[in-house]
Formats: sequence, C-alpha cells, structure tokens
Amino acid sequence: MPAPTDLSQLARSGDLRRLQDALGDLDVPAVVDELGRADPATRALVFRALPKDRSLAVFEDLEPALQGELLRGLRAEATSDLITGLDPDDRAELLDELPASVAARLLSGLSAREREMTTALLGYPPDSAGRRMTPEVVDLPVDVSVGRALELVRAGEPDAETIYTLPVTGPGRCVLGVVSLRRLLVSDDDAPLQDVMNEAVVVRTSDDQEVAARVVREHGLVAVPVVDAENRLVGLFTVDDAMRVLEREETEDIARAGGAEPLDRPYLASSLFAVVRSRVVWLLVLIIGATLTVNVLDYFEDVLAEVVALALFVPLLIGTGGNTGAQAVTTVIRAMAVGDVRFRDLPRVVGRELVTGAMLGALLAAVGFGPAAWLVGAEIATVLCLALVVVCALATTAGALTPLLARRIGVDPAVVSAPFITTFVDATGLVVYFLIARAVLGL
Repeated sequence: MPAPTDLSQLARSGDLRRLQDALGDLDVPAVVDELGRADPATRALVFRALPKDRSLAVFEDLEPALQGELLRGLRAEATSDLITGLDPDDRAELLDELPASVAARLLSGLSAREREMTTALLGYPPDSAGRRMTPEVVDLPVDVSVGRALELVRAGEPDAETIYTLPVTGPGRCVLGVVSLRRLLVSDDDAPLQDVMNEAVVVRTSDDQEVAARVVREHGLVAVPVVDAENRLVGLFTVDDAMRVLEREETEDIARAGGAEPLDRPYLASSLFAVVRSRVVWLLVLIIGATLTVNVLDYFEDVLAEVVALALFVPLLIGTGGNTGAQAVTTVIRAMAVGDVRFRDLPRVVGRELVTGAMLGALLAAVGFGPAAWLVGAEIATVLCLALVVVCALATTAGALTPLLARRIGVDPAVVSAPFITTFVDATGLVVYFLIARAVLGL
C-alpha cells in the first residue's frame, strides 16, 4: 500500500498512470482515509484519477463537508453524475452542507422522482430519523403468500436501497410487522406472509437520529421501519446510517466534553483557522470563569498571608477536584447516552456519586497525609486531607447533577459539563480549603 506522501507526490507530479495504479491497490475505505489526509488541491487531483465505477463509492463514504468541497472543484457533468448516484438520504445530508443556491441547482438537475424523494427528506427536522432514512423501500402487503412476497421483492429490488429487512403493511401502509429476506427464502411458498413475519420495532420520523441509531444497535437490526404519526410507513433507517450517526454523535460528545466544538471534517483536512475556532470559544468562557478563582484568592488573602504554606497545595487541590469531577461527568454522560440513566434516576445517581467522591477523597487523603505532614506539618496536612474529601465529594456530585439537569432543560450535556465543572471546582474548592484552614488553624 503506498504511503500518503506517495499519493500526494504522484498527484502533484501529474503522472496520472502511476497515480491510477497506486489507487488500484487501495480499497474504498483506504482511499477515503487518504483523501481525508490530503490538502484540498491534492484531494481533487486524486479523486479525478479514480475510475468512474469507484468514484461514487468513495464519494458516498466521505464526510459531507469534504463532499461539498469536492463538488465545487468538479465539472458540471461529473457533479451531476455523483449527485444522481447518491441514495436520497445521503443526498439530503450533502445538500445540508451546501449553500442554498448550489443545493437548488443540484436538485433541479435530478429526475422528478429523485427530486421528490430528496425534497421530502429535507422537509423533516435536522438530526431527525426522518432526515436520515431511505424512502426507497420494498414493503409487502400482509395478505399475500410467501411466494407472492418474493415476486414483489424481485420486482422492487432495483429501486430499493436494501431488501434484507422488509416491512409488512396493512391498509393505509400501516406497519404490522417485518420479515427478513432469509425467512422468506427458507419458508414454503404457499405459507401466508403473516405466519412468518415478526413483530416490528419502529421509530418515528420525529425521533432524534441518535435515538433511532441506538434502537438499531440495541436490537441488532439491519434496518428499522420509520413511520409517521399515524403509523404509516415512510422509510427505513438502515444499519450503515445508524453506525455513521453514532460515530458522529460520539465524536461530538468527546470534543465537547474536552471543551471544544467538533470539527466537521478529518483533523488533517481542517484548516488551522477551523481548529482554532473550535477551541477558542470555550477557552474564553473558562477564562471568564477563572475570574471567580481570582476573587476567592483575593478574599482569603489574609489567610494566605498568615500561612503561606497553604498556597503550595492550591494547584493540587483544584486539579484533583477538576479531574474527579471530569470522571463523574464522563461516566454519567456515557450512561445517559446508552440509556442506562434517565432523569428520574437523579437521586440515586447523585447519592452514588456523592459517596464515591467522599471515598475517593478519603483514599487520596490517606495516601497524601504522611508526605504532606513531613513537608509542612500535621496541621496543614490535616487541612489538605479534609479539603480533599469535601472537594472530591462536591466535584462528583456536580458531575452527576450537571448533565442530568442539562438534558432536562434541552441542552446537550456535553456542551455545558466541562466548563461548568472546571469553574465550579476551582471556585468552591478554594472556598472549602480556606474555610477548613480557618477552622483547623484558628485563623
């Protein structure tokens, strides 16, 4: 397999034959990976060197932002072929990333049927299951035999994105069940379809795409029927779309938990400006929050003046509290994401994290008391250890409360948790530390 630099060098050298030979040794995921690592000019050159039968498969697997970037560099006829070759749900996702004028021009070049399906998907809310489903579905009437059902599958297959999961519908296309292609193939042709179908697990068009994706994963499905408010079949949410949604949602959660906004394209394909922009907002928020810490230090200036040794442990205390809170936040957000924790579990979760934090603080205090006493004396070591117990308990409690309350008011928990925990622990941890110091040392 050629190295990424080899592809870039071949593209820039203009040696089309060698570039095509090098690309021929790579499978589609490997080509997608190399395109994500290349600069825009090189990416366009490499993509143009792909044979037509592979270019669509590669294009489908690219991030929508990179798809839009490539389209702007291709000729009109090549652009038209790529857009027409996409499935309606992939096409709708791409058009979301393009300027309205460009999206309208591309839509106008589609056939009436493709344009109607794509426009229908664009009418659903962003990030909903309706926006990400495929409307190209083969559904089977409930009152037919297995043999007749197979005939309908063969007739509808050319226009369907998948035929491995087949919704069974009644009057008005209401979903009554599902049947797998495998079950049809091994069943007797004369058997009634309703005797071989299974109960349907469905999602609604208005459901969040992440919720729909988790339904697919948790039930081990190839696809799940998507229905409207009246239980009428409108599409399928497939496993490949589910895996793509989960990957993006988890990437977004990881970025926001670290105090940054997610990038909309691979790291090496993102400009320096985009990387800076994804991080600077939360840094500014954290700087503003840090002013609380400055105010706390200023308020307890007299305590620090009398016992300068207390200042030695300020970074250790707030660092430990911040790390403990981050652990709690990460654990709770993950539990929420997979459905293990709901808002009604708030008392249990807070109670568990409060006790967990106190136990962690006690363990750290037990380990740290000896070294601290040897360094600054037993009294200050006692202050530090008591503060560790209280600060760790406060940090884990805040780490449990914040994401649950954020979800309750309709805010993404990952957005607010990291900056809130940092600010909360820095300020309250110092207040606790100095109050305990006053009490123990009699200041």
